Amino acid sequence: MGAASSTEAEREPLLVPSHAEANVHPVNSRVYGRRWLVLSLFSLLGLMQGMVWNFWGPIQNSAVHAYGFTKSDIAVLVLWGPVGFVPWLLFMWLMDKRGLRASLLLSAFLMLLGSILRSIPLTEQPLRRWFIHGGQFLNGLAGPTIMSAGPFLSTTWFAPDQRATATAVASLFCYLGGAASFVVGPLVVPAPNDTQGASTVAAAVTSDNFIRDRTQLVMYAELTVIAVLFAAVLLYFPSRPPMPPSVAAASQRLSYRSSICRLLSNLRFLMIALAYAVPTGVIAGWSGVLDMVLTPAKVSQVDAGWIGFWSTVGGCVFGVAMARFADSIRGMLKLILVLMLAGASLSSTWFTLTCLSRVTHLPSTAAILYTSCILVGIFINSSVPIFFELFIETVYPVPEGITCGVVTFLGNLVTGLLLFFLTFYCTVQLVFTRLTINTEQTITETMNYERAAAS
Repeated sequence: MGAASSTEAEREPLLVPSHAEANVHPVNSRVYGRRWLVLSLFSLLGLMQGMVWNFWGPIQNSAVHAYGFTKSDIAVLVLWGPVGFVPWLLFMWLMDKRGLRASLLLSAFLMLLGSILRSIPLTEQPLRRWFIHGGQFLNGLAGPTIMSAGPFLSTTWFAPDQRATATAVASLFCYLGGAASFVVGPLVVPAPNDTQGASTVAAAVTSDNFIRDRTQLVMYAELTVIAVLFAAVLLYFPSRPPMPPSVAAASQRLSYRSSICRLLSNLRFLMIALAYAVPTGVIAGWSGVLDMVLTPAKVSQVDAGWIGFWSTVGGCVFGVAMARFADSIRGMLKLILVLMLAGASLSSTWFTLTCLSRVTHLPSTAAILYTSCILVGIFINSSVPIFFELFIETVYPVPEGITCGVVTFLGNLVTGLLLFFLTFYCTVQLVFTRLTINTEQTITETMNYERAAAS
């Protein structure tokens, strides 16, 4: 960026207030009005990436019925998001060396290609499933840039007193996309109705075709929006403004290799990264298969969608409010995070005890499930932008994109481990169920044979 390193006072820290910062006036700095357009394009791409990633989870009952997917298939479709973070070092290198425009163009192109691939209306279901999995994987490859470049964009384009707010908006729109899929999917794609006792084979085929048609409609709509956003980024999305908005934005940062070494050797950063990765990674994987998780609790596909929607939307709204509060009153990031994580711990404990009502004898109603699930999502999702600001202040002058790339990789690693366990668990459960059914049938046939022989 610039040619010289900034001083301690020029960093305008959010972690600890600085008395000297009031007397610091950045030279040759300017804030441009077009920053809101840049933020909007980036946020909308994050919105669509989250919608595509969380497309199949909220309609898993419909997908199982119409496409022949198993619960393991649904978990794998969600798992492609964390798998897309495997080459995260390459994307962080591209962002550091070529700027935000090049890395965002590549991510938008991967999203567009993935949307095209999964929207091809093939009649052969096995081949169609491979195309759907390939499209989800390509969308997952866009995750490293979309989910980690928000703080880099806010530092590059926004003034210090708007930085946390811009980080919150850029970072949380991806989660908002996941929330939108909780509503769009169940409302547009109907759930299978297996309760029609007089249904015929022809009616079942018609139902399956109708579900596939509505699913295809949603995928076409998402493809259209992604194509428009890709064209907008291609036509206009500068890597940086002509003049930096602050001295911190113009200061010299560490090189790519030095940044990775600094992060991996900083014990304080690793401890904060662990505090971020575990709760956010678990809640991300849990939200992706929320319908599957809540099905044993007698929660319908539509109700599970609304629970996921309000928990994520509440987290986004509360996160932006907390980020704006952090912009106004500095030096309180740690206290805010402690309160958020404490609230998440209490809410998740409440939800767990409610699900174990047979043991705990606590009341288990729809209102309690709604409230506890929504509170968990609000406290965890709203902590993401505050964590990002804390990371940036902890390891400065490491570039923001590299810092947030490392922590989002760790969070997705936790998500991937959770979904992998769920996939393995569903597979074992399916095999065990089939063995149980076969054993029962064998015992029944043996008993019938013995009765026939005895008579």
